[in-house]
Amino acid sequence: MKITDLKCTVMGNSPIVRIVTDEGIEGYGQIEHSKPYVKPQVLFYKQFIVGEDPTNVERVVMKIRRLGGFKPWGSAVSAIEVALWDIAGKAAGLPVYKLLGGKVRDQVRVYNTGGYVPLKDQSPASYAEIVSHQKNGPEGFTMVKQGVSWHSGMPQAVPDFTYGEVRTGPVHINKGPLTQKGLYHVIECVEAMKAALGPEIGLAIDCGPGWLIPDAIRLAKAVEPLNLMWLEDLITGDYSPHVSARVYREVTQATSTPIHTGEQIYLRNNFMELIEGQCVRVVGPDPLDVGGLAELKWVAEYADLHSILMAPHGVIDGVFGLAGLVHATATMPQNYVAFEYANAEHKWWYDIVTGLPNPIVKNGLIEVWDRPGLGVEFIKDKAVKYLPAGDEDFFE
Repeated sequence: MKITDLKCTVMGNSPIVRIVTDEGIEGYGQIEHSKPYVKPQVLFYKQFIVGEDPTNVERVVMKIRRLGGFKPWGSAVSAIEVALWDIAGKAAGLPVYKLLGGKVRDQVRVYNTGGYVPLKDQSPASYAEIVSHQKNGPEGFTMVKQGVSWHSGMPQAVPDFTYGEVRTGPVHINKGPLTQKGLYHVIECVEAMKAALGPEIGLAIDCGPGWLIPDAIRLAKAVEPLNLMWLEDLITGDYSPHVSARVYREVTQATSTPIHTGEQIYLRNNFMELIEGQCVRVVGPDPLDVGGLAELKWVAEYADLHSILMAPHGVIDGVFGLAGLVHATATMPQNYVAFEYANAEHKWWYDIVTGLPNPIVKNGLIEVWDRPGLGVEFIKDKAVKYLPAGDEDFFE
């Protein structure tokens, strides 16, 4: 079998990768819907993979892996890798999890980010209200996550939140010391959320990036009695092209609150210092940024050797990203906690694909399915109407 074409289109805002072969088997990958601009980067790799056997996944990815980079640019390599696994599974007549070593669990736990309704404002009462909606949702989530501080509207909405200047511009541009008022506001919101959830629902907090060590330690120690799942991306995070492992280590050693990072990191190599140095208690790579499904599993295995938990990122990975996460996490060792439930950008996505369970999540869990490849396929006669002008031949 040989690769004959690599195609990419943007549906909604999600770049979709399609790899075509000379035996009529095709594979799909998806990129976060926050990155509609990476289509040219995907197509750049076509010259390197056409003519290769797609079932030799690692051999193909070795040709392109070193040409990627930290979020957002590793997403192109990652989506191609996922599409290769889709083809390999279909060619073998096996679900992708079988090719990744076989499943450890029949159901995978997921957690919910954001909720069902927007925040009314940045008050503790509004944060309590939104997590109450998450707690009582039909999916029965047993873990939820909310953004605070630099990962929320607090800097703009709370007067005198920081000693620095609140800037506008690219995502997560702000960084700096919090005032005592700002720090207390964050703590009050976290306390309100945990009080609303009670002990039966785990709470994770997305904090940054942008915290400095003194404030990060103060926050982590202040919330120790709440037994949070973790504090995420305090120092680095979305679109940070570095790891800052030693800074994370100082925060981690100062508190019993688990510290988490990893969604922006590309490749296993860049997790080595975090893991070997016990710099965090939880890692959360995204399969569509870290380099793909095999790379995600490698990080999980290495973290397990060091007693570090694995909770992958994935909230905007879409339906094919969701499928990849289900297969990869089914094979992970027992340090696996849950992955961030991947929502489609638009509800119409669930009408143009087949293979997803209905409902997808029950009691906070997704049943691992056994269909070949990723097990999710386009209903092409329904999907074509969402193709942008100029890409009408995407499925041909």
